[in-house]
Amino acid sequence: MAHNPTDDLFESSKMTFGEHLEELRGALFRAVIGLALGTCVGLYYADSVVQWIEYPLRNALDEFYSQRSIGELERDHKALDADLKKRISNEKLTFERRFIERRQLRSLLADSHPSDPPRESLSSPPGPQSEQSPAPPAQSIAEGEGEGGVPNLDDLVPIDLWVVQENRISALAVTEAFMIWMKAGFVAGFLLASPWVFYQIWGFVAAGLYPHEKNYVYTFFPISMGLFLAGAALAYFFVFSVVLQFLFSFNLMVRIDPEPRISEWLGFVLLLPIGFGISFQLPLLMFVLERIGVVTVSLYLEKWRIAVLAIFVVSMILTPAEPTSMLMMAIPLTFLYFIGVGMCRWMPRRKNPYGEVADAK
Repeated sequence: MAHNPTDDLFESSKMTFGEHLEELRGALFRAVIGLALGTCVGLYYADSVVQWIEYPLRNALDEFYSQRSIGELERDHKALDADLKKRISNEKLTFERRFIERRQLRSLLADSHPSDPPRESLSSPPGPQSEQSPAPPAQSIAEGEGEGGVPNLDDLVPIDLWVVQENRISALAVTEAFMIWMKAGFVAGFLLASPWVFYQIWGFVAAGLYPHEKNYVYTFFPISMGLFLAGAALAYFFVFSVVLQFLFSFNLMVRIDPEPRISEWLGFVLLLPIGFGISFQLPLLMFVLERIGVVTVSLYLEKWRIAVLAIFVVSMILTPAEPTSMLMMAIPLTFLYFIGVGMCRWMPRRKNPYGEVADAK
């Protein structure tokens, strides 16, 4: 028997409003259960997660203090050997200048080497000081110049103490460390449970689609997750180091030591990767808009200059208030825009079976 052209070919796939609500309730319940289990696992490993979050910041701080030490040495000696610079950076060395009275230094040397013959003079130890103070003739320690004598601030010897730099990431409030632990556990749990949560969300969306539309969901969901993870990985493994080096360069310029706060850094860590991950969905968004007929490929190509301008504006909004991260988001997005154009052009839109029936009438 021939079908009436006005019949809905997908009548059997329709759901009532109550069925949609029931499907939503089930999807949310399953998503919350998965998120709770992921959070429990995340809290168990929260201390390791905090160390993982601090890793880019600590590396940037190590580089900052190494550059500061090298800069101070170069101000005294004008030029440093490349091997010395490399050793300072690799071993995370920095120095602290201290001063000691010459008689105290002579006393220490005499106590540590009692069999050594008396020295006529004592020169300053090698270090990054610019001038070496001439040493007066040696005097007897027994004549009142021992460690308990009157301080003589006019006869000080500079001494540079080399130490391994210990980076400090501060927490000002008493409860801040606990809240950081909780946030780190929740973020780790969300990342662990995110495939399951997104699967439930897409499952609810797919329940309201026609059979031929569900294929797009199951095809592009893995691509969407891959693009999100690629954007987040780019931010964590590459953008963080460049942005921190750029910002810390101003600390070197004005000679202010950074002492970052962990709560502020955690917000920065969460904002930037999420912003990169969301923005990397651009090709799929373009593909969907072209599929539903909102935008055409010719319009994408015609308005590409406006699109690039919009990309830079969005990058400015999704990144912190500094130019480096904005450029590092905008440039990949510009390439992704043209990749989206290529997807729309090389994967042309097919005719809708429902529309073909309407046309037959």
